[in-house]
Amino acid sequence: MALAERSYDIRIKPGVLGEIGQRLSSLGVKGKVGVVTNSIVGRLYAPGVLRSLRAAGWDASTIVLPDGERAKSMRSVSAILDSLVTARFERGSVLVALGGGVIGDLTGFAASIYMRGIPFVQVPTTLVAQVDSSVGGKTGVNHPLGKNLIGTFFQPRLVLVDPDTLRTLPPREWVAGLAEVIKYGVIADETFFAYLEQRMDRLLRLDAEPVGHVIARSCEIKASVVERDERESDLRRILNYGHTIGHALESLGGYRKLIHGEAVAIGMVQEADLARHLGRCAPDVVERQRTLVRRAGLPDALPETTFGRLWAAMQHDKKVVQGRVYCVLPERIGRVVIQPLEREACRQWFEQQDKQKTHARRAAARLRR
Repeated sequence: MALAERSYDIRIKPGVLGEIGQRLSSLGVKGKVGVVTNSIVGRLYAPGVLRSLRAAGWDASTIVLPDGERAKSMRSVSAILDSLVTARFERGSVLVALGGGVIGDLTGFAASIYMRGIPFVQVPTTLVAQVDSSVGGKTGVNHPLGKNLIGTFFQPRLVLVDPDTLRTLPPREWVAGLAEVIKYGVIADETFFAYLEQRMDRLLRLDAEPVGHVIARSCEIKASVVERDERESDLRRILNYGHTIGHALESLGGYRKLIHGEAVAIGMVQEADLARHLGRCAPDVVERQRTLVRRAGLPDALPETTFGRLWAAMQHDKKVVQGRVYCVLPERIGRVVIQPLEREACRQWFEQQDKQKTHARRAAARLRR
């Protein structure tokens, strides 16, 4: 990732977890190491990470947090900070985020504010984290009214991606990560999108060749965007495709009903359909995404809600400017635009969706008779 004095390497290699001690030594940092993880990932990978760190001479310990999106809170950040203060971590100390996107965001946020900033390293163990959240320096926590509303931009010193960790992911988590992969094809690379269409079955089987390729290509696309717009002033907002509606659905479900990738999958298909309704894209742009999302085993339909609730949740999105909701909309596969949404146009689109659902339910009921 080329960001002048904040540049850092993204290393993608099977088994790289066992090299973390020597990799950390090459950064030129000194001090204690705190490995922040959750109870599930910690059982699987923390012992090996600690062995590698201690073999390289590091004074390393773990900070274990609860699992899940609901742990992405100020309470968890306070727990990390309490551990650092109690263990007398100094400015030269290092935090290691060992886990998925929640752990990465929490660790990065804590690192950015402890003693006004200490180094941290991302070691993502989920597909979502490996292709998206570990790269780019966004950190933070959720607020009851919206996702990721509290946070900082704080770049890691290093990202270590070990594809082998994906083999211990629950199937639901693995599939959810494919939503972010599909996103990159829609926003930036039609050839990559076609690659996913051709190899989705192999990806679902965790075939090493396509898995390695999609991780590397996804990181390349994200890095190229972040290098041009680190602070999300303009271009970087395209990375939020599927997230305006997706984040709203996560919030409406209390972060219990949908995991992040599932919400993004629904958000992408629905935002594409909204683009079709607004005359931004042709129907095939929607259908190619819907087909690929379904082949991945991801949801694509809006859950039961009202337009009023959905619109209210969307208004808490980070892309709201002067009270206007901005959304990333596809023009074709490989190209998107960012535009403000008008409430009335969105209401008409939502009602059209509602009518289609009603017709489908009635047709299904007639078939059952």
